[in-house]
Amino acid sequence: MFIALTGGGGNFAREVVARLHTMGHSVRGIDRPGKPAPADVREHLAVDLQDYAAAKAALAGVDAVVHLAAIPGTGQPGISDETVYTNNTTISYHVLTAAGELGVKRLALASSINAIGGAFGKKTAYRHFQVDETQPCFAEDAYSLSKWVMEQQADATARRFNGMTIASLRFHALPEADPPPQEDEGEIGAPVARGLWGYCRADAAARAVELALRATFAGHEVFFIAAPRTCFRAASSDLAARHFPDVPITGALTGNAGFFSCAKAERLLGWRHDD
Repeated sequence: MFIALTGGGGNFAREVVARLHTMGHSVRGIDRPGKPAPADVREHLAVDLQDYAAAKAALAGVDAVVHLAAIPGTGQPGISDETVYTNNTTISYHVLTAAGELGVKRLALASSINAIGGAFGKKTAYRHFQVDETQPCFAEDAYSLSKWVMEQQADATARRFNGMTIASLRFHALPEADPPPQEDEGEIGAPVARGLWGYCRADAAARAVELALRATFAGHEVFFIAAPRTCFRAASSDLAARHFPDVPITGALTGNAGFFSCAKAERLLGWRHDD
């Protein structure tokens, strides 16, 4: 496939491009002016995706789209919450709508565990552990809300244009290697607990992107993409009892098992973190 990849100058984009290249795909990198082109791309375009006409022109002629471009979080120097929300929701709408109008049928979107509130949601109330895709949204901050809205846009796009396959991949951090187990979650702070001590290795996340572009489901689906273990030595059942004593445990939390269920990703994408 010839694949358009937005946010092509980012760190994770380089991992995705390498995976796509290894699997025999070719890539058109798309990023805002001034961002570097990743290696192994057929071509690289400098595009302001907030300009709909420019976004549509940049996606013309491709077989699939990987949408990674976004401002990755709030609290960055010189970037207001309003800018984060407006940028992320505008460019995701433009990419989704342009793809639909151009007849591009396959899209993989970089969402986040924070689309439900996650680490940034101070009032996040988990329904049960393990967390799966039935978990309600408790997003509060601009970044998390922008990811939730992107997923709703993807639902709308799939309804509007027939025959599309759109995967929203809820990544959980993207370290290059499995992080060493931490000893004391209290030293890191509440956001780590609200994010349920998880992560996803970058190469495993890139593999999820490529698998999503070959998926056979119809419409839009969301997927948690996370490691099957936490990044802490403490038993997961102990962490749950200490920090979330009122949340029912409906899945196995033996050892340092991860709090996010990726069963749906395995079932519909054939993805496992440690393959």
